[in-house]
Order: sequence, then C-alpha cells, then structure tokens
Amino acid sequence: MVAAALGLAFGLAPACAQDDGFQIYLLTLRQQAIAAGVRPATADAGIAGLTLNQRVVDLDRAQPGSDVAGPVSMFAPYRIAHIDAVRIERGRSVYVAQRARFAAIEVQSGVPEAITVAIWGNETNYGSYTGNFDLLRSLASLAYDGRRRALFAGEFVDALKMLDRGVPRERLKGSWAGATGNPQFLPSAYLRLARDADGDGRADIWTSAPDTLASIGYYFTQAGWRRGEPWGLAVAVPPSLDRGQLRSRLLSPRCPRVFARHSAWRSMAEWRALGVVPVDRPWPGGNVQATLLEPDGEGRTAYLLTGNYRVILDYNCSNFYALSVGLLADAVERQGQ
Repeated sequence: MVAAALGLAFGLAPACAQDDGFQIYLLTLRQQAIAAGVRPATADAGIAGLTLNQRVVDLDRAQPGSDVAGPVSMFAPYRIAHIDAVRIERGRSVYVAQRARFAAIEVQSGVPEAITVAIWGNETNYGSYTGNFDLLRSLASLAYDGRRRALFAGEFVDALKMLDRGVPRERLKGSWAGATGNPQFLPSAYLRLARDADGDGRADIWTSAPDTLASIGYYFTQAGWRRGEPWGLAVAVPPSLDRGQLRSRLLSPRCPRVFARHSAWRSMAEWRALGVVPVDRPWPGGNVQATLLEPDGEGRTAYLLTGNYRVILDYNCSNFYALSVGLLADAVERQGQ
C-alpha cells in the first residue's frame, strides 16, 4: 500500500484500508506545517501514530450552521443550568483567592475582574473539566473531513507550532473541536494571546491561574473591550414599545441568527425615553449605545446590550453564552459586596 509505505517512512502507524486517505492527508499537513516554519522533527513527532477519529467528525457534522432556520430556544432554562449557586460560589472563591491578580489585570486591560472569572467558569467550570480529546488527532480528523478544512488545517499547524515553542505534547488535550486549557483557546489563539503572568517563562493556560486569567484579559483587550462600559443590564420593557420601529436593518456576515435577535442601536437615554426600565441597577452614565434583546419573548426580562457584549460574543458567538457570562459576573460581584 502506498499510504502504508509513506506512513512507515515518517513514523506513522500502518494504515488500514479505510484509513489510507487520512494517512496520505497527514503528509499534506506535514508539508504545510514545514512550509509554515515548523521544524521537520516536530512535524514528524506530531503526526506519528495519528489515526482518524470518526467520533470527532460525527460531532462536527452534527453542528447546525449559523444560518440554519429552526425554533428559537428559551433562555430561562439555560440560565438556571449555567448560573446556579454552586457556580456562583466557586466563582467567588476563585475571585477571592486571585484578587490581587484580578485587580492587576483590570488595571492593565480595563476588563472587570468578575468578567474574567465568569469566562473561566463558563468555559471549564474554573478548570474542573478542560476536555480529554487529543488535539492533534481531532484537528487532523476535522481537516481531513473537509467541512471546514482551511480552519482546522491551520489550527493543526498552529498546534505543531505550540510544540515547537516548548509546550509539552501531553498538554495538547481539550475539546473535540480543538480548544484547550482553562480558557479553551484554539491553538491560533494560544499563539497570539496566551500570556506568562507568573514569571516562569511559560504561558501555561492549563495549570497556572495567573497565566489563565492574564490570557483571558488580553483576549478581551485585543477584541476591543471598552474600559468603564458595562456589558449590559436587565430591563423591563413597556407593553407599548413599538418593536417594528426598532428592528435592525443590519445584516451580520458572522453568526447572523445571533445578531438577528437584536434590535437597532439606541443610546441609553433613548431607551429610557421609550419607557424601558432597569431591573436591578441604575442607568449607566455617558452616551452608551445598546441593542435590545428579549431572549424569552415579550413580557419577560429583556436586556440592553452594549459593544462590550459583542466582545463576549467574539469569545463564543451565542447569545445564551454571552448573557450567562455577564450574569454570572454580576452574581459573583454581588456576592462579594
């Protein structure tokens, strides 16, 4: 078999018939990695023994596209599951234990301490579960499948670059989609954004709380977080509100279903004039712009969401995720007052 012969030449496991195409594709990934500056020895060690992970391919194929129509879920059940007393208490414990570190990150980045905590809590429940899929195997399998080949081939090459930087091979574990560590960074995000905050010369987002928190803060800074601006606030909407006049005419090229649920932008002063009332906090100062989101429909708690909410969406483009981050951050912050 040609694939088996080539595989043995580069230290690959012998390929069975159904794995031949994957083994040949690994050699293509090897060439791409070396062309991108990865040392040949690193590329060979990284692809040695890899086999196709069909489970990962199946999980990816089961993901709906962002433009697929379907019923709109309610946020309330998601909120109950993701912002419970245990998660809030654990977040508060992390907040207290790392208070000095959080304060320094907020001073440097402008990202509130509680937001950083909430990202960590939402991504991995404060590091209690970071995933056990082999990243190189997952990324190679997803690239080979071809549904999002350019994305995953690039992430595979970046994972090899992590090895070249000295990241131990055993650290390259995470989600089936290739995210790793406490903040669940893809390899490309690790290379761009991971920070060494404890001074040991390594950006360790797996076991170092200071590195994890500094890396999350830097991510938000690079994504455009605006210092001093809230992520949003819960509001009550009057029955008289004319939603038709507030419908957004903008079409987002990214995550269109997520942004389609938002109204047009208005200033907080304009929302106030329309009879919208904050539920649990005062109106923010300044000329802050916000969109309206009613995740559970009319007559239920709604939210005015600022540009900083869009930064949370940059981390994970899901309204439920971004809302849960903001609300968990608020709960952790209130717990300490």
